[in-house]
Amino acid sequence: LSLKFGDIGNLKGLVIRLLLTTSSYQLSVQSWFSLHRLQLLYNHSLQASFNATGIRAPAAYSFHCEHVSSLHRYDALLVPSSADDLSHLWEVTFIDFQIQGFNVQEGHFAYARDCASFLSPAILMGLVMSLVLLLVLAYALHMLIHLKSLDRHYESKASPGYFAQMKDSDMGDEKEPLRNSGNESYELRNQQFGKIYI
Repeated sequence: LSLKFGDIGNLKGLVIRLLLTTSSYQLSVQSWFSLHRLQLLYNHSLQASFNATGIRAPAAYSFHCEHVSSLHRYDALLVPSSADDLSHLWEVTFIDFQIQGFNVQEGHFAYARDCASFLSPAILMGLVMSLVLLLVLAYALHMLIHLKSLDRHYESKASPGYFAQMKDSDMGDEKEPLRNSGNESYELRNQQFGKIYI
């Protein structure tokens, strides 16, 4: 498949040649086409040649990719075929690239097989965030399961006050009158039970 730019200024002699191949796989019931190589020709002279990687689709489908490029920031699906030629001097990028090698009907592309992987950065971030949320939920459930009632907690911690009963005969020895403004008050002198004012 050759793309010629025609009479567009300095691009008049530039031709982009796409070499397509078909192949059959044992595990697949249908044949596949793939872009084998991309060549850049200028005035019928080969300037650069790139091997294409991962650009394939079933023969009845088309192939679509947002970027097909020789640049690493676009995953570099085009790799220079040789280090000796001038391919490393060229930067090739196709935007919204779609190709169909065979079985083209009425000039329209067939259903497209997209190059987007199942683990794109957005999908990976979604999986990581889901994992973090699941961990937070598991921790919250763990804390709720092991939460104890406050009433039971205080019932086990609190103990009833203990006051020893005193005989009436001991009361006279233990209490000492306090001088106060007209009211009769006594102070218990026994330090075992602390000071209690009556």
